[in-house]
Amino acid sequence: MTLPILAALFGAGFVAGFIDAIAGGGGLIAVPVLLWSGLPPHVALGTNKLQSSIGTAVAVARYVRAGLVRWRDVRLGTITSFVAAMAGTWCVSRLDPAALRTVIPVLLLVIAAWMLLQPQLGAEARPPLVDPRVFALVAGSVLGFYDGFFGPGTGSFWTVACVGVLGLELRGATAYTKVVNLASNVGALVLFALAGRVDYRVGLVMIAGQVTGARLGSGLVIRRGASLIRPIFVAMVVALALKLLLAHP
Repeated sequence: MTLPILAALFGAGFVAGFIDAIAGGGGLIAVPVLLWSGLPPHVALGTNKLQSSIGTAVAVARYVRAGLVRWRDVRLGTITSFVAAMAGTWCVSRLDPAALRTVIPVLLLVIAAWMLLQPQLGAEARPPLVDPRVFALVAGSVLGFYDGFFGPGTGSFWTVACVGVLGLELRGATAYTKVVNLASNVGALVLFALAGRVDYRVGLVMIAGQVTGARLGSGLVIRRGASLIRPIFVAMVVALALKLLLAHP
């Protein structure tokens, strides 16, 4: 690969890692650049899972050190998401996920509107609406499977579920989301790797950018919390919804 392509991959990894650590949606940046670099679509998706997994792991490590992750609370959701994502990735190779492309953008726009209309949502913690174990099993199964099967907006759905159902404040919801999203990314990555759909050389270049961006983004979340997360979260949700709508009219 030429130096300009390598530089673009590094830069895309950096921006994707930064955005992912704060609000999710880094795939909006990473996947188009991977396709532009010449990778076949299925390899681009597998390579994106590789670099995203490493960047998310860096963000999770920072959230753990900051005391935002309680492993007892996220353990069940993590395991469930990992297994469900593997099932989703297996199914997508046999089924057409086209029907989701018309539904998901609408759901994402509803999420963005909900967040905008409730500016205090996630500002502080409140009691959960359901048993956290039930939440972990249901959300982990549904969203983990979805991440492996289709993927766009998974982090957004997790964050809103953590705020709306678990009652977490927005910073804690972001940390919870990163842990379970890491599990589903790794679950999908395992099957992509076994199928030979990962370009490790390209992935390493993007990982270098991802690690840098994820460290910066997670550090800002730890310091600034909801005041930083909310506007970036809403912007990425709307951008993802528009991308899906425009790509599939």
